[in-house]
This record gives sequence, C-alpha cells and structure tokens, in this order.
Amino acid sequence: MSGNGTCRRLSVDDFRHEAHRVLASTNSECLARARAGDSGFLWLTAESQTGGRGRRGRAWVSEPGNLYASLLLVDAAPMEHISSLPLAVALAVHDAIRAVLPADALPLEIKWPNDILIGRAKTCGILLEGEALPDGRHAIAIGIGINIVRKPEGTAYPVTSLSEHGVAVSPEELFARLFSSMAEVLNLWNAGRGTAAVVERWRRHACGIGEKITVNLPDRSISGYFAGIDDKGYLLLDRGPEGQMAIAAGDVFFG
Repeated sequence: MSGNGTCRRLSVDDFRHEAHRVLASTNSECLARARAGDSGFLWLTAESQTGGRGRRGRAWVSEPGNLYASLLLVDAAPMEHISSLPLAVALAVHDAIRAVLPADALPLEIKWPNDILIGRAKTCGILLEGEALPDGRHAIAIGIGINIVRKPEGTAYPVTSLSEHGVAVSPEELFARLFSSMAEVLNLWNAGRGTAAVVERWRRHACGIGEKITVNLPDRSISGYFAGIDDKGYLLLDRGPEGQMAIAAGDVFFG
C-alpha cells in the first residue's frame, strides 16, 4: 500500500513494533520519528503515557494496565481518500476486541466515526493526527487507547472497560490481535481504493442508525436522526423537512 499510486499487499511482516515502558505520547513520538525520516509502518506501544490526549486536545488518562498504541503511516493514500481511514481503523480495533469478548457480551458497535462501544459505553479512543513533512511526505499517527482494566472518571458519556465484561487479557495479547487485524483491514482499505468495501463492512457494526442524535461541530450543535454514512464515510444527518446533511467530522451524542 502506498499513496503514490503503487499498490502491493501488506503482511504483518511489513510492520515494525517498539515497546516502551513510558512515553509522553505514542502519537507525538510517531510524528517525531516521521520528521526524522522514518518510512512508516511503525507501531509504538507504551505501558503508560504522561501526556496522552484525545480529540480536540482533551487529556487521555494513561495509567498502566490498558493498551496505548500508535501506528505511523507515511504517504498512506492520496489526500482525497484519507477521510475514510478512520473507518478502517475502527474496523481493525473492533475486530481485535471482538476476538477477546465473550460470546454473550453486550453488543460491540462502532459509533461514528471510530468510537468502539460495548453496550453503548465507550471502551476505546482513537485519534488520527496528520502532519505535512518538510520533504513533501505526509505522516499520519493513529493513536489507539483501549480500556482493559481502567477507565476515565467524570466523562460526558458512559465509559467501560473490557474487564467489566468478563475479559482477562494483557495489553500485550490484545496488541498482538490489533497488530494482525490492522494489517488485514489496511489491505481491505488499499490506500483508499477499497473505501466502498470498508464502508459496507463498517455499516454492519454501526451504532444507532435511525436514532436521534446531536452532532457537536466546532462552531455549533445540530440535531436530527442518524441516517447512516455515505459512500465516503461521512455521517448523514436527517433533519426532516430540511433534508439530509453530510458531516465530515464532529462529536456524536445519542438522544
């Protein structure tokens, strides 16, 4: 997979992994490696982070026991296809968690674009950060934090951990599953060429289609009904007489 028009099938052997005890932020370290010339397909994991962060600069609690991982991609796809990458990442995380959940667990779903929910409670945060490099390449750090034994307090939405659903798994074992599932899903995505296949698969795990939602945008909040996602992966908000609105990015709240 390459953003320069060439294409080859990825295998797990194409990816490297460095395990660290403590990092300020696995995403920040990935981007620093890219600036230093790293070619990508690099996973960094940490037992804990001192400066983890979520979307819109929110702090991300990063105590030992959970999984904190970031994947560096460089020139992953033409820029017009990058918007579908979060959907692919969500599928990879969904598959890794599905593999360790008991068969009788509460529903495992994806809330647009890439929150992973168990019984409507968030168990994973995913943050993609892009950066144009001085040499003309484009780097993307895909940060993934999965609540295994710990969960944040005082959140604006329900949260959970895998341990609350009968899962006893180490961060290392869960990462091994994620390492494999990410390679498989990135092959499906195929530098954006496989967006349609990713979207189709994502829809099968979507949370709340047909339900009333509010989408918080940087400058306003809009309410309506979640009508699914379009072929590019944009959220479709049904506003009744005002018609459907396609939204590229925002925070979704049900009810």
